Amino acid sequence: MNGTEIPSGAMVPTAVDATWLLEHGPLTWLDVLHLHHIDFEDLAVLERLLDACLDNGVTVVFTAHDTRPMVGSAEDFTARLRILHSAEVSWVCLTERSVAKLTEILGERPDAALIPHGYVAAPEALADLERESRGSSQYLMFGASRASRDQLSTMANWSLGIADPDSALHVLLRAFSPADFAEGGRAPLFLETARHDPRIRLTMRPYPTDEEVIRAGLAADALLLPYLWSSHSGQLELAFDLNLLPVCSLTGHLPEQYEQHKGLVEEPEWFDWSQGHPNLFGEKFLAALENAAARLASRPHRLDRQFLDYRAEEHQAILAQYALVYGGDL
Repeated sequence: MNGTEIPSGAMVPTAVDATWLLEHGPLTWLDVLHLHHIDFEDLAVLERLLDACLDNGVTVVFTAHDTRPMVGSAEDFTARLRILHSAEVSWVCLTERSVAKLTEILGERPDAALIPHGYVAAPEALADLERESRGSSQYLMFGASRASRDQLSTMANWSLGIADPDSALHVLLRAFSPADFAEGGRAPLFLETARHDPRIRLTMRPYPTDEEVIRAGLAADALLLPYLWSSHSGQLELAFDLNLLPVCSLTGHLPEQYEQHKGLVEEPEWFDWSQGHPNLFGEKFLAALENAAARLASRPHRLDRQFLDYRAEEHQAILAQYALVYGGDL
């Protein structure tokens, strides 16, 4: 319902939050509330929203994308998880290992359905499209500037480590905020680093659309995923959709995401930042980047239509699983 009009005439914001929902009660216009990310919700407001849903017979579903916080403290994140665990909320987890991690955090196993992430680029949206083929390898890195992503040193290491003058790195960014330029913010150094290599192209969008991300992916051969920490990754699933080679840190539950498709997609070029001194991270990334460059020289560049057919079948199974969690029929 995000982005649509409700009976009162109000428009549900695309990025709706708990406060907006409470301001537009009673929630008789809603059947299911599906929570995805709860990091920014005030604890008291979240509790009031759960109470309102219970009072109005609204089913609440929480997909636990993260098993550690993207923002805020671990204590606040755990408190939010405990609130959901104590309420009448249906949980969904993406991987078995995430269930195990949440069990460790909560002290008992959540009653969770196990439903994989699924595609990011819909197969039907790719039906008439194809990957661009170029003589030299093209690399893509995109997403918001977050503490969990090491975009700055990744870009510097790519620039100095990839000698091919015809290779290029496209960095697709979400718009900077004042916090990115505040004391300690890395945006100025990031921009200065990009200026020194004409092979690096920066594109900034308020919030890149699905079409813009897909177009950038189709023009690339490899997707750089320099997560310092992560739980699950939609970007990794996008790389599988577009037959890009992911150059990815070995963290969180990302290996299990690959295992779900093992034999259908190429294994990412992993680099392990989970052990070792942070001063060695650059060496590990650059070694993986060199391995990826060698792999790109011999791998197919076209979309894998057979995998996309599998994705379409997987999607129907995912919808059927969510219909059961929602408590109705699609």
